[in-house]
Amino acid sequence: MSQKFIFDKKNILVIGGAGFIGSHLCEKLLEDYKVICVDNFSSGTERNIDHLLADANFKFIKYDMVKPLVLEDYSELADFRIEFQGVQEIYNLACPTSPKNFEKNRIANLIANSYVLKNGLDLALRYQAKFLHFSSSVVYGGRLDDNHRVSEEEIGLIDMLSQRCSYDEGKRFAESMVKTYRDVYSLDTKIIRLFRTFGPRMPLGEGHMIPDFIEAALEDAEILIHGDSSFSSSYCYVKDVVSGAIKMMDSDCQDPINIGSDINLNIVDIAKKIIAMLESESQISFGDSLLFMSPLSLPNISKARQLLSWMPLTTLENGLQSTIDDLRASKGLKSVKYY
Repeated sequence: MSQKFIFDKKNILVIGGAGFIGSHLCEKLLEDYKVICVDNFSSGTERNIDHLLADANFKFIKYDMVKPLVLEDYSELADFRIEFQGVQEIYNLACPTSPKNFEKNRIANLIANSYVLKNGLDLALRYQAKFLHFSSSVVYGGRLDDNHRVSEEEIGLIDMLSQRCSYDEGKRFAESMVKTYRDVYSLDTKIIRLFRTFGPRMPLGEGHMIPDFIEAALEDAEILIHGDSSFSSSYCYVKDVVSGAIKMMDSDCQDPINIGSDINLNIVDIAKKIIAMLESESQISFGDSLLFMSPLSLPNISKARQLLSWMPLTTLENGLQSTIDDLRASKGLKSVKYY
């Protein structure tokens, strides 16, 4: 089937589209295209896409991609004319990420990085669609030092038998699968490697820290940091990540590209900033580290700048304000401008 679309708009499939990043991606794509969102709610929620459901160009299918998906079987996609037009682009974000629930998701990680990905790639093969896979900075292994920015050509060192292997080694295998489909079937596949991301709709109570910090600060409750005061990372605002993904899909690039912020931030400083923005009386405390919240590499994003004309544009302060406003709205609280 031809990749070219026949009717007025492209059909785009987003696997894992009800998740934190996926829902923002669906929202942005819907400005110009028809979007089919597939999710099994393993870590995504209907709440993330509720505001999109009334749009005739958006369709949601609750489905576990561990089984092959036949889009022609869904009568609700009649207006998308799948049997004639097919699908032009596929974004794959399927993989549960929850620091607190990492242990229970280990098998789900393996499945997402194998069966689910294969079924997504087989759809791309059927429709000759472009395919963009969301990989992760974990493929580089642990951080070398705070001054090093890891480039795409570097080969990471990962223990394939570690307690994190289902996710870390799973992401590496997933990249191998995407590359192999490209080589064997001449598919137009692409890979972006995401670094830590934050913003509205980030899950609460799952150890992601920034949304949990905000929720605690709104209630003047204790802010718990998993680890010690030395923990640092980079944080990229979700809408900047979405912009990078779309630019990658629209580009001719086939080699993996880093998408993230290259600014190293101390987590205590972020917590203090949130407290100040909310004029909260919260105090900071420290608890046990979480297996999934380990120091990650910082990205060299020169390739994204040169090949995609992309860089993060949202400041930490503006990103935090948007995240705060979203959380306040979800709690029925009045939005406040903090600076």
